Amino acid sequence: MPDPIRWPARLALSAARDGASATRVHARHDGPLRLLKTLYPEGPGIAHAVLVHPPGGLVGGDRLDIHIDVQAGAHLLITTPAATRFYRSNAGEAAQVVQATVGEGARLEWLPQETLAYPDCVARNEVRLSLAAGASLFATEVLGLGLPAAGQAFESGRLLQHLEVTGQWLDRGWLDATDKALLDGPCGLAGHCVLGTLVYAQTTPLGDVDALLTHSRGLLDGVSRSGVTHLAGPRGGLLLARVIGDEVEEVTLALRRVRALWRGQLWGLSAGDPRIWAT
Repeated sequence: MPDPIRWPARLALSAARDGASATRVHARHDGPLRLLKTLYPEGPGIAHAVLVHPPGGLVGGDRLDIHIDVQAGAHLLITTPAATRFYRSNAGEAAQVVQATVGEGARLEWLPQETLAYPDCVARNEVRLSLAAGASLFATEVLGLGLPAAGQAFESGRLLQHLEVTGQWLDRGWLDATDKALLDGPCGLAGHCVLGTLVYAQTTPLGDVDALLTHSRGLLDGVSRSGVTHLAGPRGGLLLARVIGDEVEEVTLALRRVRALWRGQLWGLSAGDPRIWAT
């Protein structure tokens, strides 16, 4: 029997092209999950949506559902002002589930702040992204295990990480504190506690990206455990960057450098960092 949902929250975002140039965002919510503000620092064509969850974290039995619909030709960037925190669980699983569809010729940037898995959490963090013809997206995930600055290692608890671009790529697995081969082994996290992922995907082939991969790897030269790769398939092209470290800020900044490069090379746009990141 599934665990009861103690404090559900739902948010539905829809981004649509308004005339020739503007992207307009509409939101509906139920429970403590809101669209705080929509900003246009890059002009009317690119909407920056800031999402907030006022309780500040999830405990056992909580569930956040986020549904995103980016309609044809629109460009939506989504971020958060603070980390997503999965606290110690005394009442079953906590979950955040994101489902997004990106319409024909549209662009989505899913760029939340980091996710923190507290000791003794039981959590599920799922992101499923689907692209229509001509669509493209960026998605990031930075996961911190435990609270090392407070001397609290991730010695108990488990979290399911699921990041998917439908038909192109799936990364899914449990990070369990009892799985020492994964957390401490040389083929896993090797004792590090922060894992960062950056994905770029589009529905057409990427072509020759050798120079871009070389440049990307150069941006990560100072990061001891990192990698960049290109995955090509019948449903389009995908770039993937992975960084493992011990500090959330270090991993986050490394991925932002790579994203800025890719955004410029693939979309012809500047880094476009949300204003809230600078506060």
